[in-house]
Amino acid sequence: MRSPTVLLLALSLPIAGCSVGPAYHPATPAALGVPDGYSVAADTRPLANITTWWANFDDPLLVSIVERARVNNLDIAQAVARLRQAREALIQSRAQLLPTLSGSAGYTRSQSIVGGTTTLPGGATIITGRGSGDTLSVGLNASYQAGLFGEIRGAVDASRAQYQASGFNYATVLLSTEAEAARNYMLARLYQAQLANARGSLALQDDNLEIAGFRVQAGLVSSLDAEQARSQRASTAATIPTLEQNYNAAVSRLGVLTGQAPGALKAELEAVKPIPAGPDSVAAGIPVDTLRQRPDVRAAERTLAAATAQIGVAKAQLYPALAISGSFSTDASKIGNLFQTIAGQAFAGLTQAIFNGGRLRSQVRANEAAADGALAAYKATVLAGLEDVENAVIALDSAKRRAAEFTIALDAANNTAILSRSQYRAGLTDFTTLNTAESSLLSARNGLSQAQSDRANALVQLYLALGGGWDSAADPTTLPTPSSPAQVR
Repeated sequence: MRSPTVLLLALSLPIAGCSVGPAYHPATPAALGVPDGYSVAADTRPLANITTWWANFDDPLLVSIVERARVNNLDIAQAVARLRQAREALIQSRAQLLPTLSGSAGYTRSQSIVGGTTTLPGGATIITGRGSGDTLSVGLNASYQAGLFGEIRGAVDASRAQYQASGFNYATVLLSTEAEAARNYMLARLYQAQLANARGSLALQDDNLEIAGFRVQAGLVSSLDAEQARSQRASTAATIPTLEQNYNAAVSRLGVLTGQAPGALKAELEAVKPIPAGPDSVAAGIPVDTLRQRPDVRAAERTLAAATAQIGVAKAQLYPALAISGSFSTDASKIGNLFQTIAGQAFAGLTQAIFNGGRLRSQVRANEAAADGALAAYKATVLAGLEDVENAVIALDSAKRRAAEFTIALDAANNTAILSRSQYRAGLTDFTTLNTAESSLLSARNGLSQAQSDRANALVQLYLALGGGWDSAADPTTLPTPSSPAQVR
């Protein structure tokens, strides 16, 4: 026997396939303003595998720090939590596609007076008999929202797109954390180099101050040389506290990025090592390939898809809504007799908004505006991605050229400083010439260190701009394996 509820449900399912919302189609690269090539001299070879780009710097400690940040960083843990929330929202949304069932069961025991009464001497009355009965009952209720015009399906589509966007947002946070860890590592090595430069120069200036003092005592020069030497030494010494402060900030940041206390990595970074060089060039491919690789672009596209689906949900509220419900119940005095007699009922009802002060149409317009905003944000993310790549390419080329020139400048400044120091000791030149040579040497050393750091950071920025640091072919909604307290449920 087919119940009326089942029949109504079967009839409503084809109708529920209708949709009044706009069909979503991803925008073409041309519509987004994506050019065929970059406007700068980028390496247009196909994108290489840059999933673990930090390994290209050939620095085991850098690799270790980035990997620890990937696992333990608390911003990533928050992104994972948001992804979990989006997954549960999708599950809840999908549940609306199915009927809601609820059951009930009951047991009643009743007693009733039967027979007669007996009057005792003195007027007292007693009951001469009693009766009792048991009743068992079972019931089932069902309800279903048909979603005639696609409002439920549209809500599911929106939730699915938001879930996917959360996956790409998680990947974006992952990439940003990797890049920030690498940048701070480069900065820590830069400050170490600058500290070594300052301390090395300070040792020479201590020697110069001593020589100037001897020459003043011998009457060979005036006290002007000693005062210049003292001033130069103090100026160099004054740079050291600032460099130490900057170094401590970079190392502390690395500790926090790896989910630890600020000083957790100080012992590991204590040994002075050179700034990692990395490869000479990175294949950038063409703009279209780059944008497919970037998770922030793909997150913006999924956000637009969700906003488009919400338009259909809002429009469906302008049309009739069908609700179907039904129930059956049975009762008996014994369990074996429960289903001998069954009573059931079914109900189907249509509701239609007649007057709501324009609220529903306003919701449609609001969702259309939200979709327009999401499209603009999508285009802006695309253009910003192209800008990131081109800026990183130019920054890398600039740093490489500056490093080459500072290498020449350092060689010349070193030779000049050696000659000036020798001539000053022999009394063949004045202290001003020596002071100028020493200052040029320190400037060239710091300039080369800065250029090397800028080159390494430009490489990091280029890897980030190209979307390196994650597997773009993998499912972005796959939750990582919990490996830290912040990621354990």
